[in-house]
Amino acid sequence: MCDGEGRPVRLHLTASQVSDFRGADVLLTNLPEETEEILGNRGYDSNKIRQSLADRNITACIPPKKNQKSKPPYDWHLYKKRHLIENMFAKLKD
Repeated sequence: MCDGEGRPVRLHLTASQVSDFRGADVLLTNLPEETEEILGNRGYDSNKIRQSLADRNITACIPPKKNQKSKPPYDWHLYKKRHLIENMFAKLKD
C-alpha cells in the first residue's frame, strides 16, 4: 500500500498462490482517518472489501472482474492514479 505520493506505507506478503483480496484485511485495518479513497486492481474486487470501505465512508475505486455479473461503477479517471503503486514496486525492485 502506498500513499497519494507513491510512498510505501504498508506491506503484507502472502504466498504467491494466495488471492490478493485475502491479504486485504491486514492492509485495510486501522487506516488513517483522512483516508477518502482506495484504489486497487481487479484482484481486490470483492463485495466484502467494498462493503468494509463503504462502512467507513471510503470510496473504493476498483474495476470489476471481467466475469462479474453485476459490475459496480468505478471512476476511471481516478483509477489512472494507480500507476503510483506500480512505480513504488518498480523502485523497491531496483
